[in-house]
Amino acid sequence: MSPNYKLIYFNARGRAEHIRFIFAYAGVEYEDERIPREKWPEIKKRTPFGMLPVLEIDGKAVAQSNAVARYLARQYGLAGRNEWEALQCDVLVDTLGDLKQVLAQFRMEQDPIKKEEKKARLMKETIPFYLSKFEKILSENNGFSVGSEITWCDFVFAVSLENFEHIFGKAALDQYPALKALKIKVYSIPSINAWVSKRPATES
Repeated sequence: MSPNYKLIYFNARGRAEHIRFIFAYAGVEYEDERIPREKWPEIKKRTPFGMLPVLEIDGKAVAQSNAVARYLARQYGLAGRNEWEALQCDVLVDTLGDLKQVLAQFRMEQDPIKKEEKKARLMKETIPFYLSKFEKILSENNGFSVGSEITWCDFVFAVSLENFEHIFGKAALDQYPALKALKIKVYSIPSINAWVSKRPATES
């Protein structure tokens, strides 16, 4: 019998969407609780570490989105075929996290001059550095991030690449055909496509 899952997050894709993709892919029922921003100060006190998302498993609250995703990936056959592939998933997800942190700093910058400077550095140095390395890995790996079949790492990449296109435009991935193909491949999986077609429309 499957556990009773409740995923608690804001009304956004953000740090929860790759978890939703795992549930969709595995065909697992869960409650997708979306917290209004005005209720967050009150709910924050009840979370394990004052952050979302939180996954409740049979009423027990677990924090940290990638820890949750990694756990679910192991439960539903998405963590790679062996410990080496599981390690490679972790390496790539954490490295992508480094890039997302830099992107977040750019998006939060309020000073317009500094924001343009950060954008120029991102487009010229940071993004090409990371994406070219990811592109090479995918190109050498038959279009998957790890191994020869879908893993949770592919979901993390696909969701992040969707956000990347939202920030920088649909043409932003044109020079990274393997990454673009991975995103298309993940979003074409019938169960994920069904989720995406019915999920709430949000800015991020």
